[in-house]
Amino acid sequence: MKENRKLSEDLTHRKGARKAEDIPAEVLGLLNRGEMETVNLTEWLAVDHQQLIQAAFPILGVSQEAIRLMSGEIASQKKPTAMNTTKLVGSMLYQQYPAQDELGRVLNALSTHPSDSIRCYAPYLIGLNDRLSIEDKLNQAQGLVADTHFGVREVVWMALRPAIDENLEESIRILSTWTSHEDENVRRFTTEATRPRGVWCKHIEELKSNPEMALPILEPLKADASKYVQDSVGNWLNDASKSKPEFVLHLCNRWKKESPTKETERIIKKARRTIDKK
Repeated sequence: MKENRKLSEDLTHRKGARKAEDIPAEVLGLLNRGEMETVNLTEWLAVDHQQLIQAAFPILGVSQEAIRLMSGEIASQKKPTAMNTTKLVGSMLYQQYPAQDELGRVLNALSTHPSDSIRCYAPYLIGLNDRLSIEDKLNQAQGLVADTHFGVREVVWMALRPAIDENLEESIRILSTWTSHEDENVRRFTTEATRPRGVWCKHIEELKSNPEMALPILEPLKADASKYVQDSVGNWLNDASKSKPEFVLHLCNRWKKESPTKETERIIKKARRTIDKK
């Protein structure tokens, strides 16, 4: 028993392989069965989602027919990336549960699952639900926004971004109230989800043209204590600088005077990096 407990602790506190081929077979097996979280991007990308849903979904009450259909769609993808597969499974799960009560049951089961890869499917059940207002979507997603795993936090903003874009003014109003949240992950979501250009996502054209719309979110974070938040604010402004450099320069100059702190200085440096290269 002591040896098994020690092995479990070693697995839980592992650093994670740098290359997919170096992931121990035991670790990969546990990940593909949904029995353990990934600890780095290498592991997250290596998860076999066909194996994962076949092992975990029957326990969650997903029908074998639904699992078969999802497996077929995963196999037929033209670009089978981990992100595309996650979105595919989440979207198909949403389509499988037209009844709101059943959708809620599955959403709760996914959101509280020990596997981060399983939790990553959950945001799409919220983002795609056209019966929810943008306020409802954001409120339902806040637990996932604050998830302890990096993968879930990245997927959730991507899943909700289209709805945020479609309801931009209201989203900014709601998210501006999140900027004082005690959890840095929640504060970081406010800027990461609204980045004008972002990464691996469709641009928000309105914010590329009118970045000042997001000042109710940006202003409260200009001296945030968290580097995680600082990086996101700086990246937001760097995005904006590619279409509205004068806005970013003016804002950075003002912040430098109003908030002469190391936190603001760090944000400004990131915000100006494209401008300063020219």
